[in-house]
Amino acid sequence: MKQLQCATFEGIEATQIRVEATFTKGLPSFTIVGVVNTAIHEAKERVKSALLSNDFSFPPKRVTVNLSPSDIKKEGTQFDLAIALLIALNQQEAALQDWFVFGELGLDGTVKENALFFPLILSLANQGRIHKAIVPNESIAKLSAIPSVNFVGVSTLTEALGVLRSEQPIFTCKQRTPAHPSITIHETEYFFMRSYTDDFSDVKGQELAKRAALIAASGMHNLLLEGSPGCGKSMIAKRLRPILPPLLQTEMLEIAKLQILEGKEPTFEPLRTFRAPHHSATNASIFGGGSHKAQIGEVGLSNKGILFFDELPHFSKSALESLREPLEDGKIRIARVNSKVEYETDFLFVAAMNPCPCGNLLSKEKVCRCSDVEIQRYKNRLSEPFLDRIDLYVQMQPVSATDSTSLSSKALHEKVIEAFRKQKQRGQQRLNGRLNDREIEQFCTLSTDARTVLDKAVHSFALSFRSIKKVQKVARTIADLDHATHIEKTHLLEALSFRRR
Repeated sequence: MKQLQCATFEGIEATQIRVEATFTKGLPSFTIVGVVNTAIHEAKERVKSALLSNDFSFPPKRVTVNLSPSDIKKEGTQFDLAIALLIALNQQEAALQDWFVFGELGLDGTVKENALFFPLILSLANQGRIHKAIVPNESIAKLSAIPSVNFVGVSTLTEALGVLRSEQPIFTCKQRTPAHPSITIHETEYFFMRSYTDDFSDVKGQELAKRAALIAASGMHNLLLEGSPGCGKSMIAKRLRPILPPLLQTEMLEIAKLQILEGKEPTFEPLRTFRAPHHSATNASIFGGGSHKAQIGEVGLSNKGILFFDELPHFSKSALESLREPLEDGKIRIARVNSKVEYETDFLFVAAMNPCPCGNLLSKEKVCRCSDVEIQRYKNRLSEPFLDRIDLYVQMQPVSATDSTSLSSKALHEKVIEAFRKQKQRGQQRLNGRLNDREIEQFCTLSTDARTVLDKAVHSFALSFRSIKKVQKVARTIADLDHATHIEKTHLLEALSFRRR
């Protein structure tokens, strides 16, 4: 029995699949088993045509191809080339050990690309399961971005056979490194972009909100902006994306993987994602779901980037409460009858809301039309446990004709990069907003005066345990922006000023 390696999806992660073939005596037949879908059943006709079109004789035996393990549902056209190679080599010796093979076959034996090859191989590489692979030549440009894997590009079934028979020299593609600005910290390289199409210099006034945006970007702290319509809430949220912290190459590849799963062409740029679902979106589209297969939703697609909820109180109660788990744990679990999938959700949550249903409660010129009952009902849509997961709360000021421009996105990005550098130089694996309890004790050290202020705030404001930790993490980021080694009194007081009252 001969075998090659391939893969299929379980959720958004790949599972290694062994492609096995046996040739036994009996009436000629060709069967593919192993819980396969229609696309794989149709592979029989593509494989037969490709073999016969290239002067290969189809063995007059009972040909059985098994995709193992058999309890996992397989789908996709990536198995075509592996099946054809096993049949063509049925009476020949070839070194098949450890070879992964991905390719869709044309009827004439050409090897075609499939958009899902990149996320499949990237997932296998992250698991440390793949070291060398035969892939279509068309895929090489994308796949060369994946480190630690040697790829051999082929255009036809005959070329692939030559590689396995060792008749043709194996030319592996050269690994591609990102051509973007970068910083190196402890021998690790982080990449970023200097492109600011939407600039913070367009936002006039709102200095407090800009300061909160800088802190949020520097430590990946969740941010809630409250203010009258037209005061700049959405402008600030959309300008956060270009100033977010640098990315590892592996994180850039994860973002490219999500772009492909969404049906987009990957950019391979160190630019984090920005997802902004409408408040009328269903829970399934936000969190993922599906009756037979758990599909990824907006929360999963926003991993490593920003998830922006505009008009926050208009989202359904169930959506807001379901958001508590990914905000707290950095993961979301989708359970269905046929599948259970877990997605990573390490995103910066940004939300915007009006102070009342009509939006004029904070205005000095317009009259609010809402009653006290309507305002209270509007605010009650946001539960305390949900709001307790917000790090920074800003009540924005009304727009004034005298407002002027201050810092640009480039200047803010430089501050973010410096704060990022300090966090990594301390040995942090995660940014301040994602520190766990043990890491808070290690990295968020308070001066004597700051400790006294925090103790008083705990008793005065009845802070929950979660709120105390969030204040410490925000104060740590403020201290980093101030180039301070320890959290001082002024840093803690500013962190407390952003607490929702």
